[in-house]
Amino acid sequence: MTKFKTWDGLELNYRVWEGEGVPVVLQHGVVADTNANWMSTGVVGALQAAGRTVVSLDARGHGRSEKPHDPARYSWEFMADDVRALYDELGFDRVVQVGYSMGGVISLLVAAADERVERLVVGGIGSGVLDCGGVDRRVVELTDLQTAMGEENADAPPLAMMFRVLADAVHADRQAIQAVATGLDARPISGLDNITVPTLVLAGDDDPFAAEPERLADALPNGTLSVVPGDHLMAVLAPSFHSALVDFSK
Repeated sequence: MTKFKTWDGLELNYRVWEGEGVPVVLQHGVVADTNANWMSTGVVGALQAAGRTVVSLDARGHGRSEKPHDPARYSWEFMADDVRALYDELGFDRVVQVGYSMGGVISLLVAAADERVERLVVGGIGSGVLDCGGVDRRVVELTDLQTAMGEENADAPPLAMMFRVLADAVHADRQAIQAVATGLDARPISGLDNITVPTLVLAGDDDPFAAEPERLADALPNGTLSVVPGDHLMAVLAPSFHSALVDFSK
């Protein structure tokens, strides 16, 4: 585990597993971190078994990275700039960028703006990117996520409370996650037409946050779709998720 200072001075944590080929850079989902999203699910192990160099970033507000409680320190663009700052830090000129859920939206923004991305994999997202500006607010409003991270008797919809359970399980800073949810704006994600690199959309067949994934794949100039078993939390555990990611990232 290593830390670096990103473009606005925040100290972010990342981890590198040395291997061969173009580095695979992983960006996790909201509330989660490198361990919860990528290590404990077997994703890192599958990529290591294939001999790949793997890098995973703990997003600002998450994991072992710095966790300001000011919502002004969070936006989709800020988090995308953090990923690009990590490329600079490590001297990468070619990457396979991979993101899940929140990290999928971040990865789309990175790929739209950075020519160093030569392949892209996004999971846990679908038509919400097109219709709702990233987070599928037809499933959970960001305000519900803010509520779920509040007091012990928080009254939020069950899917929002699922993230509260995850936050407690990974010992997340719930005030920081509240700030993340407040800071992430709902402006439509733009620039998908600029993502001409081969892109794989990976969606669980029972994931409400990845509804109509074919629409997202079709909106990307060079997009393809792979549907795997599982809901939002379980799809990333599926062996078919691992194999699709490894095969596509070669």
